[in-house]
Amino acid sequence: MITREEAFELLKTRNGDPAQINHGLESEAVLRALARKLGKDEDLWGITGLLHDLDYPATKEGVTRHGLDTADMLQGQLPEDALNAIRRHAAEMNGSEGPETDFDYALRCGETVTGLVHTAALVRPTRMEGMTPKSLKKKMKDKAFAASVNRDEIRESDKLGLELGEFLQISIDAITEIAPEVGLA
Repeated sequence: MITREEAFELLKTRNGDPAQINHGLESEAVLRALARKLGKDEDLWGITGLLHDLDYPATKEGVTRHGLDTADMLQGQLPEDALNAIRRHAAEMNGSEGPETDFDYALRCGETVTGLVHTAALVRPTRMEGMTPKSLKKKMKDKAFAASVNRDEIRESDKLGLELGEFLQISIDAITEIAPEVGLA
């Protein structure tokens, strides 16, 4: 399996946009926290979160390949369940099977929530400090706030046996740990 160091170098080489690197780091943090909560492999889930959008620069205009190209690039470097999660996180775009496993749902809701958390932090004077699930739930109701964030995918956290507030708290805590690294301190 690809190491975390190799994965991060690959991300920077393939997807050097600072916003995309931050998204990868935030997704990694949330996926690691979810793995810890659910008793799964933290390294595998974290690296998968870090690399899930590796193909974004090449597929942002032609989304029908999003996730599929990343899985192809990582063939032999990640196990099949991770490659499936990468394919399935964008199933509506690429036509692959929808999510089936905890890993699939974790990647979908875990990478999606980062857009909500990141945007909420940017409009707060204290950034991540003091952010609560209640405030994020309120932001979720405002369709104009972080409009591109799919609220239904965030709510898929219930497929992991997590109530929305608990999932949001896990995500807030995970991103708070890396806030200085992603410009949210």
